[in-house]
Formats: sequence, C-alpha cells, structure tokens
Amino acid sequence: MNQSTEGQTTVYLVDASIYIFQAHFSPHVECEDMLGNDVSAFFGFTQFLLQFLRRFNPSYVGVALDQSLFSGFRHQLSAHYKSNRELPDENLARQLEACYQLCPLLGMPAYASRVYEADDIIGTMARNLREQKTPPQAIAILSKDKDLAQLLLRDVDYLWDYSGNRRRYKNEIFNDYGVYPEQIADYLGLIGDSVDCITGVPGVGPVKAQELLRRFTSIEGVYGNLGLVADLKLRGASKLAALLQAHSQDAVLSKMLATIVDDVKDEGELFCQVNQAGLKRHKPQLNLLRELFHQQGLKPAHSDRLMAMATHLPGVELD
Repeated sequence: MNQSTEGQTTVYLVDASIYIFQAHFSPHVECEDMLGNDVSAFFGFTQFLLQFLRRFNPSYVGVALDQSLFSGFRHQLSAHYKSNRELPDENLARQLEACYQLCPLLGMPAYASRVYEADDIIGTMARNLREQKTPPQAIAILSKDKDLAQLLLRDVDYLWDYSGNRRRYKNEIFNDYGVYPEQIADYLGLIGDSVDCITGVPGVGPVKAQELLRRFTSIEGVYGNLGLVADLKLRGASKLAALLQAHSQDAVLSKMLATIVDDVKDEGELFCQVNQAGLKRHKPQLNLLRELFHQQGLKPAHSDRLMAMATHLPGVELD
C-alpha cells in the first residue's frame, strides 16, 4: 500500500554510484550505443531505477551521486585517500552525467557535489528527515556500502542491499560487525578500509577493534584510556597499546575520513535544506526521457525497452 502523507511513509535515499558501477562492470549488462561505444553504466542504472520504481512505487525518494573524486574535502585531509581510483574516461564521464540528468526526468530529485561525497549527501538528508517535526515512518538507504550503516540511528531505518535483497536494521549491524552503527567510523578508524585507502592502525584487526570499542566506546575513549589497554584480555595487549600510541595520528585521521558528514550547512549545496516535501516523487517526463536516450545514442531496441518500462510505471499520487 502506498502512503503519501508526510511522516507516515518510507523515504528512500539511493546511493547511485553503487548501482552505476555495478552495471558498468557487470558481464550481465552489456549495451552499446549506435557507434559501438559501451553505455552499460547508463543503461543498467536506468533499468535499476525503473525496476525499483515499478516494484515499490515510492512516494518519496532522493538520489545521491558522487562527483567529488580528487576534489572533495577528504582529499584535502589526505592525499592518499582513494588514491587507488582513477578518474572516469570520457565515455564513462558522459554516462555519469547522463545518470545525473536521468533522475529528475524519472521524477526523482538528484544531488551531487564537488566537495561532499554521496554518503555525506545521504547523511545530511537523513538527518534533516529525522529532525523534521514529523519524521518519516522509516528511512531506507539503498546501498551495500557498510560505511552508510553509521546512519542507522533509529530502529525503523534500514540499509538495503537492493541487488542482494537484504535489509539490515540497527540491531543487525552489531551482529555483522560487532560494533553499533554509531561506532562504525571508530571501527574503520582502527582497522582501516583498503577500499578507500584508509590506513587505520597497523596490526589492529576486527577482533581487537571490537574489544577496544566495547570497552572504551570510541577512538577518543581508547586514547583517553590508553594506559588501560595493556590490561585487556587480548593476545598481545601490551604490544597493542604501543601500536596505538605510535599510530595515534593515523587513527584519528582515519576516523575523520570514515565519518559521514550529516550536518552540511553550505548554502551552495542544494541538498543541505532538503526535507521530506522536497523528496516527493513527480510524474516522469516521458518526452524528455526519450530525448535523453536519443542523446546517449541508445539503439532503438534498448530505448524502446526502457520507454515501455517508464510508460507503464504504476500509478501513484504524483503532481
């Protein structure tokens, strides 16, 4: 049943990059334009959004995209951050821009920033939603990125790995990682994250990090009680204390890099003031959608397939 009343429905926040690059690298999504260029990222992402809209018919949804690689504030903190990534080539960059243009044509607001990552955009929107006079019944974050688990501050909200059809709630995060959602940044600050080139503290793995955070709650708590670490019932506890002491700056920086900014106040960023009303879904703009497919050079068979999906989306109370 679809409910369109603010504060009485689920708001969906989509981490677009996960699904764009999943399509780009998937052997199951192969699509070329009229000139033989690969357009799998755009085609696959469009399919994903249309399937999601058809299956769940959301009344409120927002999409966050990443445009801050090598220009974001985290790169100013650490030149090593995400240094394993490469800027997209011309073809992929064109598809990424098309994905950004696509969302409003499907009736969904989309946000991106040269300073903040999609995680920060989602985090700020989620906080705005939680703090409005009547919060939504639930906030669903479509992503399989574990970093976003730190945003699950209410029991009703969930992180949804859409492709894997798995929804994880606040209590399940502890079962998966041995720490609570609000400790995820501390956890990554200790163990590091090779995906984003976050170093953490060498020699500290999940077991040690879990015990440290169980005992001291946060990285600040760990360093405020460093003299007690050697007494923990952990193998190599005395060595662990020395490691933490030697890599204190790494730990603090790593936590900063892993922490999602959920209170962006920059007036130049459109997502800062977004509330539930601003995430209301609208009718697709079918003529402009077909024009976008034409601009991207989609073959008629692919364009027609996507247009058929868009035309037959379930009816909702859209303006």
